[in-house]
Amino acid sequence: MPNFAILDSATVPESNHGQPVPLLENADWITVQDHHLPAGFRPAYEFRRVVKLQRDVRRATLTVTAHGIYEAFINGRRVGDQELTPGFTSYRRTLQVQQYEVAYLLRPGVNEIRFTVSDGWYRGRTGPDRVPDGFGTEVAVIASLSILTAAGVELSITTGAGWDVAAGTIVRADLMDGQQTDLRRTGREEWRPAVISTDPLTLDRSRLTRSPAPPVRRTSAHAPVRIVRLASGRQIVDFGQNLNGWVRLSRLGPTGTAVTLTHGEALDTEGDLTLTHLDVTTPSGFLGVGQVDHVVSRGVEGDVFEPRHTTHGFRYVAVDGLAEDLTTDDLTAFLVRTDLTPIGSFISGDERINALHRIAVASWQANSCDIPTDCPQRERWGYTGDFQIFARSAAYLDDIRGFALKWLTSLADDQSPDGKVTNVAPNCGVVPNPFISTSFDGSAGWGDAATIVPWDLYRAYGERDLIERFYPMMTAWVDYAATAAATGRHPRREAAEPTPADHEEYLWDTGWHWGEWLEPGASFNPTADHTIVATAYLAHSAGIVAEVAATLGEAEDATGYAQLAARVREAWRTEFLLTDGTLARPTQANYVRALAFGLIPRDLREASAAQLVALIEENHDRLSTGFLSTGMLLPVLADHGYPEVAYRLLFQTEEPSWLAMLKRGATTVWEDWSGIGPDGTASGSLNHYSKGAFVTFLHEYVAGIRPVTPGYATFEVHPHIWPDMGSAEGRLRTEHGEIVAGWSITNDRVNVSVTVPEGTSASVYLPDDTTAKVGPGRHTWIQGVPNPTPLPRVRIQQSKDAAIAGDSPYGPWGRIDPLVDTLGDLLEDAEARATIDEIIPELPLSPQLELARSVPIGTVLAMSANMLPAELIDRLGRSLAAL
Repeated sequence: MPNFAILDSATVPESNHGQPVPLLENADWITVQDHHLPAGFRPAYEFRRVVKLQRDVRRATLTVTAHGIYEAFINGRRVGDQELTPGFTSYRRTLQVQQYEVAYLLRPGVNEIRFTVSDGWYRGRTGPDRVPDGFGTEVAVIASLSILTAAGVELSITTGAGWDVAAGTIVRADLMDGQQTDLRRTGREEWRPAVISTDPLTLDRSRLTRSPAPPVRRTSAHAPVRIVRLASGRQIVDFGQNLNGWVRLSRLGPTGTAVTLTHGEALDTEGDLTLTHLDVTTPSGFLGVGQVDHVVSRGVEGDVFEPRHTTHGFRYVAVDGLAEDLTTDDLTAFLVRTDLTPIGSFISGDERINALHRIAVASWQANSCDIPTDCPQRERWGYTGDFQIFARSAAYLDDIRGFALKWLTSLADDQSPDGKVTNVAPNCGVVPNPFISTSFDGSAGWGDAATIVPWDLYRAYGERDLIERFYPMMTAWVDYAATAAATGRHPRREAAEPTPADHEEYLWDTGWHWGEWLEPGASFNPTADHTIVATAYLAHSAGIVAEVAATLGEAEDATGYAQLAARVREAWRTEFLLTDGTLARPTQANYVRALAFGLIPRDLREASAAQLVALIEENHDRLSTGFLSTGMLLPVLADHGYPEVAYRLLFQTEEPSWLAMLKRGATTVWEDWSGIGPDGTASGSLNHYSKGAFVTFLHEYVAGIRPVTPGYATFEVHPHIWPDMGSAEGRLRTEHGEIVAGWSITNDRVNVSVTVPEGTSASVYLPDDTTAKVGPGRHTWIQGVPNPTPLPRVRIQQSKDAAIAGDSPYGPWGRIDPLVDTLGDLLEDAEARATIDEIIPELPLSPQLELARSVPIGTVLAMSANMLPAELIDRLGRSLAAL
């Protein structure tokens, strides 16, 4: 018999409808002792309480969270449509709580409240190493059901004494390995009293919070496009799209039928499912990739199997054990991801480019399941580098504010006291690798997600409180990297020259670095010297923090970090840049990064860009960039006068290229350029979204939509019109309204159309090299088709006032780049020096600004707002911008 309680106002404490934490004050964490079961072989547990209500219910709120993944049921009906709750966070610091209105599920008389709890991310096997028990060794749940009866009486049901627990129909559940369900166990639970948890972590209620992100849901359903039965009896189901989620199966066979569903991305030459390209071998041995679900039928019509306590990355499912032939009505694949609101789109006159955009979107959708993952099958980790690369692109597709805020909170939660940033967030641990003696944490380009992602979000949404919230994390990361540079030397550099040169204080050449990961034709060496990459990122992140500090009014920090960025930049130049603009390590990736990050002096940028183009042409118009720089490649070419080269790369069909993926059947972006080889053999993950960062080029450079001030209060439309594409249009919904920018070519004439939302203004760069300043409304121009022309650098103008008002005080910048060109550069530029001397002759002589000669002029202007009259700063800014 179940534990039973009759509830009325005399037997329970009053509840307080409202915030989740107070509603759980009187609840206890309940758990089950199962330490004898190994990870990967643990069931999902059913926790339940049966209560009797004396009155009709007017309102009822269920507040719940868990250590593990939970589902809630009342009277056998599932509560809500959220999946994988409470979500994945750094549980030691942050645990999300959900609330549901459930009055419609309750009734007078007997009611059963039940929670199904599995290991999930809390203690399941996570990451490629399948590390178990990353946050604890016991699943647990805490909940409160707050009821207001029709008579106005408040009741409360909380977890604690009187709850039962049993293993249910889910006999094994693991996010990586899969789910095993025996439907014959339905209604045959062996109930026993649940245990009040003594885990010290359950005592910390300060962790409990609402999620800033939308919940995870089943966001789309996919029917099979093809089902084939092989000679072995196995049935291969093709859903036509690589995705993340699970399959619902409604044909289960007679009682005792054991059906196995194996999920994968590719077929072998015989048409069977292959997993060899995803299999994982660790120092402890072979693991395989998992992704296998099992169900045993009880032979009841209407039963379905839907494994909601696991996820898989797949296009194909191999079904074994079912004698009956499957039909397309028997299976449905669900895309499971954070339910983000789409805000942007892109379409062109070339269907190949449209298809590229679609597979990038599909990859992003498959890798945005509660956290930004690298891939949805082999690892499913929140790799910092992947989101650092793609966050800017993602902001053109979906409203990612809450999603990114949630992830950044985990990144900050897991940051080490010395400022080091973890390789993945949330950090659930790794198995020590005897071949690599150092931690994977703290890598340049990966750890820099701590600065780049908040900055990209500020650029997209203009929300000052976001960069203010994460400012401590940003500064701590840059301080960590700067300290690492100043206090150590790479062993090879030390062996070559025992006495360091002065500039080496600012070369970051120690610690673990992934470097330019997956660079075509290059093998990875964990002991290699990645100084050219790491130092570049240190300069870039220090510059970002200087800009953030100026925006937040932290003038001293702005000066300090700008000086650090300048010194690191100068050290990088001393070590790697030759006097003719060539690099000591001349790769496409190194040139791209140097040009993107402003490491090349203004007088050498043309020569360096030409060297990049030469490398591309020597490679037969094919790229050879790796993980970190591929997303920056096309924008850098356009910014430095070679948009036609960017287009040649975009339209390249030979490997390595994006269109080569399409030629070989990709429905998502691959990890390797040769994800499916010419012979049909698969390699690596076929769903890695980072290479899809070309999305930024399509939206910012083809459609041409770019913010001038954070949040698009003012913006530019500067498309590079490519006649062979025929047309292009980008749309972006902002807080101010929808921006629409498009162009089309008809009879040797180009039609440019721009829609500007109310309360905003835009600068539209037209094919005839003129610029139109326009306000709200729809605007069109018809002009002659241009020859390819260079695009300007994307600029975000900053000042103390602009950060508050959301508008630029200076207008678009001309030849001066406020993020790169320093006060010292301008004092040596005759025209700029004359402008400064005319407007503020005392500026170069200011004692406070003497140390700012190496600071970018945009930061100097922001700093000067605290020292000089605003009208003079405004006049100077506008005059310099107009040069």
